Amino acid sequence: MAAPDELFCWEGDWGLPSISVDCLVVLKYNADFDLSAKEGADSLAFISLMEEKLMPALIYAFWIEPKNYVDVTRCWYAAHMPFPLNFFLPGRMQRQQLEKLRLLRGDEGLEAGEDLEKELYRDAAECMNLLSQRLGSQKFFFGDSPSSLDAYVFGHLAPILKSKLPNGKLQQHLKSLDNLTNFCTNILLLYFPRDGQESSGPKGSSQPEGGDFDHVPHKRRKQFLSALVALGAMLSYAFMTGMVSIQHIQQEALEEPPDLQPLGSHEEEGDG
Repeated sequence: MAAPDELFCWEGDWGLPSISVDCLVVLKYNADFDLSAKEGADSLAFISLMEEKLMPALIYAFWIEPKNYVDVTRCWYAAHMPFPLNFFLPGRMQRQQLEKLRLLRGDEGLEAGEDLEKELYRDAAECMNLLSQRLGSQKFFFGDSPSSLDAYVFGHLAPILKSKLPNGKLQQHLKSLDNLTNFCTNILLLYFPRDGQESSGPKGSSQPEGGDFDHVPHKRRKQFLSALVALGAMLSYAFMTGMVSIQHIQQEALEEPPDLQPLGSHEEEGDG
């Protein structure tokens, strides 16, 4: 019997079970069995609103805003990828996110800038205000049980709330909405208690001294194999593109260069 499929999720940080919006939505997902037709329609409407107003600002804040991307996003993904993928995959992911933002905005020539940032953050703030009004004083958006809308809102707001971005304008606005902030915090404590309680010290500080050295041989072996794979890939690329070529020289040419006469012929000429 085949093994069950497993969904890959980016690991957590900043007190979150995952730093990925999509992964957070899946981890918190709960079917809408108890929703009425009107509540189901409201859920779809708010999800569409977030796709239009909040998602572009999220992409910009984490992937396009220069300082946030360089200081946080690129460093985080590079640190959690194996060598040599960590050298080029973050940049490729950034280009993909830029294309996604252009599609969402309907502008193929869209580039980072102050005017774009203001527009995106204004739309995101408006979306968060509407979500705050809809949530009110309730624990979840539709009563005492979480729905897919709760999962969707948590997946998009939790990274804003917990990330440590240099440009934290979205976080500042979210923290001004107490009910949304408490909503994210309560979900972390209720469903992800181990991730929601951020420790004051670095991760793994409770491990005994010398624990990291137990894995040193295995780590070095992986680094060595990764280096071999990278070297092989670079050599293959060099051969395929013609940057490096191998010329075959006949053995006879090596033994007797064509432009040199045998030593005996000079002696015969001298005797003559």
